[in-house]
Amino acid sequence: MTRILVIEDETEIASFLRRGLSLEGYQVDVAFDGTRGLELASTGTYDLIVLDLMLPGIDGLEVARRLRADSNVPIIMLTARDAMRDRVAGLEAGADDYLVKPFAFEELLARIRAQLRRRQSGQAQDVLRFANLTLDTRSRELRVGDRRVELTAKEYDLLELFMRHPNQVLTRDIIYDRVWNYDFGGESNILEVYVRYLRQKLEANGEPRLIHTVRSVGYILREDT
Repeated sequence: MTRILVIEDETEIASFLRRGLSLEGYQVDVAFDGTRGLELASTGTYDLIVLDLMLPGIDGLEVARRLRADSNVPIIMLTARDAMRDRVAGLEAGADDYLVKPFAFEELLARIRAQLRRRQSGQAQDVLRFANLTLDTRSRELRVGDRRVELTAKEYDLLELFMRHPNQVLTRDIIYDRVWNYDFGGESNILEVYVRYLRQKLEANGEPRLIHTVRSVGYILREDT
């Protein structure tokens, strides 16, 4: 049975999520603060974590950072904050998706299913290679030639998407759907920001550019000949 950990300090929301997810066939545990959430998560037995941003004690951002230090379990962050900087902070801390309160349970359920599908498909191939890049999907470690490169959670997700679809033009809509699971709309410059981050890391020692812009369409991972 798929196990989900809900870390949420609002008892009504926590109870609602426990009941709803249990009816969908998931095994659900609940923690009401960050400290207890980390204790439960450390068992490594959960397939997905639903994490509130505003928690007593250790807040959601710090919980996500600590989880990401040694785990790639999918994290869906819940918050009452809708500002772009808050979304980016959550994603940079390690969240895989972001849902603003109040939300429809059906939307959360769809996002949970999407994250679980991605995790299952990601386990099919452990090591991805393209040109001078080697990406280990188990350890989430990237090597550019002999150089080890540290990636944030979203940088990793974006590069993994490119490396699973080399030499294919990926539209902006596809990238937003696969990496962020929703459309940023008018605030879509977040994609350019992350592509720039990746390029800086992949090309830090003068390596050739591999992520190319397809004007007005999206991006492609390819070697220039």
